[in-house]
Amino acid sequence: MPIRPVSLSEAQELLARGGIDVVDVRETREWGGGHLPGSRNVPLGDVQRDAASKVPRDDVLFVCAHGVRSLTAAVAAQRAGRERVYSLEGGTAAWAAAGLPLER
Repeated sequence: MPIRPVSLSEAQELLARGGIDVVDVRETREWGGGHLPGSRNVPLGDVQRDAASKVPRDDVLFVCAHGVRSLTAAVAAQRAGRERVYSLEGGTAAWAAAGLPLER
């Protein structure tokens, strides 16, 4: 299954359904400034080094600042055998600009 870029509304639907692993691949200092509710921080370099252990299951939504690093992480996860891999278009910047909630 190919990596699927998702819009803000599609990401909200995935979150509302539950069961999605939201992985923010920004650096820890960026993540601390505000992140999607329920997300966990795994910097991109860690995902690239060991996607199999850092992303242990399918149904994962990758998030970054603008959508570039999340696509890179999604490729690494897919190479590690993960399926149903999503990347948030526009990243956290688009999420915040739309007035959607962030955790700090």
